[in-house]
Amino acid sequence: MKAIACMLAGLAIPPICSASVAGQVTLTHVRQGAVERLPGGESLRRYTFQPAARPQLTLHGDWRGGELRLRVQNAMPWAITVQLDLEGEGGAPLHATVGLPAGPVQTLVVPLHATSPRAFGMQAGPPMPFRHDGERVVLATTVEGGGGLQSVHVLRIAVPAPQAAQSLLLGAVGTAPDATLRAAYAGIVDRYGQYRRGDWPGKVQSDAALRAAVHAPVAPRDGARRTDAYGGRLDVRTDATGWFHARKLDDRWQLVTPQGHPFFSLGVNAVTDDTGRSYVEGRAWMFEGLPPAQGAWAAFHGQADSRGQTGASAGLAYDHGRWFDFYAANLYRVDGTGWREAWCRRTRARLAAWGFNTLGNWSDEALARGHRLVYTRSINIEGAFGNVATGYDWWGRMPDPFDPRFVQAAERAVAKATAGVRDDPWLLGYFADNELAWAAPGPQGRWALAIGTLRGEPHSAAKQAFLAMLERKYGDALKLGVAWGIGVTRWEALRPVGFQAPLPEEAHPAIAEDYQAWLRAYAEQYFRTVREALRRHDPHHLFLGGRFGVHTPEAVAACARWCDVLSFNVYADLPQHGLDLPALHALDKPVLISEFSFGSTDRGPFGTGPVAVWNESQRGQAYARFVRAAAADPVVVGAHWFQYADQPVTGRLLDGENAHLGLVGITDIPFDGFSTAAGKANGAAQDTR
Repeated sequence: MKAIACMLAGLAIPPICSASVAGQVTLTHVRQGAVERLPGGESLRRYTFQPAARPQLTLHGDWRGGELRLRVQNAMPWAITVQLDLEGEGGAPLHATVGLPAGPVQTLVVPLHATSPRAFGMQAGPPMPFRHDGERVVLATTVEGGGGLQSVHVLRIAVPAPQAAQSLLLGAVGTAPDATLRAAYAGIVDRYGQYRRGDWPGKVQSDAALRAAVHAPVAPRDGARRTDAYGGRLDVRTDATGWFHARKLDDRWQLVTPQGHPFFSLGVNAVTDDTGRSYVEGRAWMFEGLPPAQGAWAAFHGQADSRGQTGASAGLAYDHGRWFDFYAANLYRVDGTGWREAWCRRTRARLAAWGFNTLGNWSDEALARGHRLVYTRSINIEGAFGNVATGYDWWGRMPDPFDPRFVQAAERAVAKATAGVRDDPWLLGYFADNELAWAAPGPQGRWALAIGTLRGEPHSAAKQAFLAMLERKYGDALKLGVAWGIGVTRWEALRPVGFQAPLPEEAHPAIAEDYQAWLRAYAEQYFRTVREALRRHDPHHLFLGGRFGVHTPEAVAACARWCDVLSFNVYADLPQHGLDLPALHALDKPVLISEFSFGSTDRGPFGTGPVAVWNESQRGQAYARFVRAAAADPVVVGAHWFQYADQPVTGRLLDGENAHLGLVGITDIPFDGFSTAAGKANGAAQDTR
């Protein structure tokens, strides 16, 4: 590497790059300080970013290579968010945001091309800093922009909207070959599926330690209330129908057990032994000590097709082929060939000790059926029927309920879901699908399903139904054109694929009125179709709704009409911050929170899920606040945690999610602080209801 001097505001900087560098610097709401010599002899200059919308420092030079490298020290006792913008030759500008931790001097590295953890098969990248080639490195794992820059001429370093002055010490800047990005992901997972570079309470280093931790007895819950056989409160009694049902008692909605007692559903999603699967094909270099695919370990290796074309899997690499199940392999290490039966016994005991009374969606019914545990089932409607794109489409496009093939698929799905359980009193009820794309993000997202319907193919059953509705109202297409403020005089103008329907506006209120009518009709058709099929196959059990992730008022109202319970996946600190509870009170229908969770990054997996808390102890506090608020609301009849075990460090098969959300880790070792806090909160919730 050539020894070429670099200058930063008059400071001689040790060489990193192999190209000439100009020393011009521009300061905007940034105060330049003195050069400071650090222990070890390195010199850096202090820059203080003042309270402003975007204080920034701009460097001009000519840096060529695969990654930009900047010596920097956060001079504050807390982490600082730093934004970096790079401009140069060979591609579009690049943008990165990094959290710069407090501590000693470190090398900040930005790859000179767009990248993200999705390029490595996961949704969240490894924590920073990490040690590489003897230095402390903070890598920008997400870089937005074009395909890549051949050289950088402008580097902007900004601190977004600081509320107080924030100081950084800056030193050498330059480029080097693009090697740090791969190094950040190399060898990150050990043979137990744990993150290798971190340490935390409960991390295991040997099979003996694993067995001891998993087999540690679980203390029974203190002060557990006596209940009926299903977990209902004995101090209140209403009609016993022999099935779970919903009833309003003293102005409060309640689930009622088959024996006639109120029941607040405290559930856990994905209580199953196959949640530890992660793709290894093409990225074996990320894993150390991966067991062979022969002998006893062959049972934990498998093959899977591509994740599919959904918004959740868009841009994910390493999305097919060989996978390894770290969670199940650890269960085998603990209990040998009888691991599955042992896991079922252990898991049932844990759930009871922690105050959970329901198996949530995607759980293994072997835990419940025949073992006095309430469970749920999902109606998964699949088939070759039409669909509508809303632009959200996280799990795929919206099913077209006007398509006769959808009606047939719903009948098949309901028949499959009800098979063998229609006479089981321990079944709470059925969900229909999961997080359908009823809306899209943004202020106009409410109308996405209406606009997407009109954009569809002429043969779309939904589009034909929408146009028929409009024709019945207006008769003449010219009247529609006037009402919507568009130049339409013939109905044929709306039929071609790609028709650009207008957004609602104050000057033309008919647009919103017509879209609302369509959204109601669409949701009515969907929920009525499922409800009628369900009642043909199972007249007893509850229809628990559609597990709304995104929704519109029209969809919720239709669900309230056809479903026994409204279900929502709520990712917020409190239920009232994720739900419009006054509107739900007006609908006067019971509400089940079918998913919620809180995650942190101090127990191995890199992600937190949608709602992050600072550390593990705060997960328990957040759980208690959420469940307390849910139990206090008169329409909420339960809350189900997502999920039982942590997701794999390198991402689950479905969509690369890799968050710390579990009651137990990938090793099946409980997070004792969290599970204890959850148990106390669950007991209090039962008392509240």
